[in-house]
Amino acid sequence: MTIDFDADYEMTIDGLSAEKRLTFSAINPATEAVIAEVPEATAEQLDRAVAAARRAFPGWSATPIERRQELISRIGDCIEAHAEEFMRLLTREQGKARAGAEWEIGGSIIWCREIAKQSLAVHVVEKTSVRSVETRRVPLGVVGAITPWNFPVLLAIWKIAPALVAGNTMVLKPSPHTSLCTLKLGEICRDILPPGVLNVVSGGNDLGAQLTTHPDVNKISFTGSTATGRKIMAAASSNLKRITLELGGNDPAIVLPDVDVKETAKALFWAAFQNSAQFCVAAKRLYIHEDIYDELAGALVDYAATVNVGDGAHQGVDLGPIQNGIQFEKLKALLADSKAAGDRFLTGGEIVEGPGFFVPISIVDNPAEDSRVVTEEAFGPILPLLKFRDIDDVIARANDTQYGLAASVWSKDLKRARAIAERLEAGTVWINEVHSFSPHVAFGGHKQSGIGIENALEGLTEYTNAQTIIATQPEAVSA
Repeated sequence: MTIDFDADYEMTIDGLSAEKRLTFSAINPATEAVIAEVPEATAEQLDRAVAAARRAFPGWSATPIERRQELISRIGDCIEAHAEEFMRLLTREQGKARAGAEWEIGGSIIWCREIAKQSLAVHVVEKTSVRSVETRRVPLGVVGAITPWNFPVLLAIWKIAPALVAGNTMVLKPSPHTSLCTLKLGEICRDILPPGVLNVVSGGNDLGAQLTTHPDVNKISFTGSTATGRKIMAAASSNLKRITLELGGNDPAIVLPDVDVKETAKALFWAAFQNSAQFCVAAKRLYIHEDIYDELAGALVDYAATVNVGDGAHQGVDLGPIQNGIQFEKLKALLADSKAAGDRFLTGGEIVEGPGFFVPISIVDNPAEDSRVVTEEAFGPILPLLKFRDIDDVIARANDTQYGLAASVWSKDLKRARAIAERLEAGTVWINEVHSFSPHVAFGGHKQSGIGIENALEGLTEYTNAQTIIATQPEAVSA
């Protein structure tokens, strides 16, 4: 299959290219240059996409699961065949450096292949010669999927693979900030999936609102901010759509005094700053025991000095820019607030004016617990370091947030670390590691970090309804 990843960005509706009536500009965040014109779906085109998905649903849901699994695995094969093109385009539109692009595209390939191995068994409650009771999982219908700009390809696959394996059809809307790779993903799927099974439409917030309120959409799967998640949850109530919401986080990391400081500093740096900290599970509050606070803070600053921030397309760059101007302005405001509060920056804090949405690695020295830099999700490379002495106190501080997505604990004493982990209000808690994910490990948030699960059989189940069938032999009734 020959696909031009440098041009011809088109929506996919009912297995075909959709006409480009309106457009908006895609911006390279490292240069602020326009790199493409993106089609903007009209309300009529969205209706066509939903109608196509609804028409395709009976045939797709009746397709044997083994065939559905085979086709999802083939999507992974096709991504692999175009991996280099996907990675280059991902860097241009999202900004991430080469290593980050490899991580995302490689993960997308693995997710397709591994989710394609999953299925949900029928639960047999009773089975005798005269009566059977069993519960099976059946697909929901049309899924509306809305994906974010930080990992546009991987998080699309997190939705596409389980939804389609379960027998649903889909209308997928990427973030308007990162539509290009997703449009190309839709294009490569035209030759793999039956028409209407996967439709990809691009546009802004209005299009997302139309999708979430559409009466013929049975489920919304959304990854993004908690504020938007609340709006989606309210909109989904119009026809009791099922929802999966993977939302924001303000993830704490707790470091005990027995760690190897130099080794742990490197791990903690990437826990906080991977993908320029544009990561829902980035370590966003770093609680360090007072006995090692100064030493670890110094080690983090020293390591930060070895990390190159710049245009992700350039060799030797480790971290790229902030993905879009809106988020860039939010981070500038957060830095200004921290400076106004008198916070001390151990490194960074000053934005150099020029092309590109670049924010330096910024580490804040022990700010007030109620400051914005601590209580808000920065979603950018601004990290507060916070001292603690008492375990009960640090657990209470770590849990004092509306969020509950992920957390981490760092210690040589695994028993002690486990005891702390079990008291943290988060959907995932890592001990002495971070950012390890698997298609076979459940991921989801507590509190206002989300509703529902992605990945694993629990995630596959999210795209189904339970149907219980009870059957009795007629002879047994008459007897």
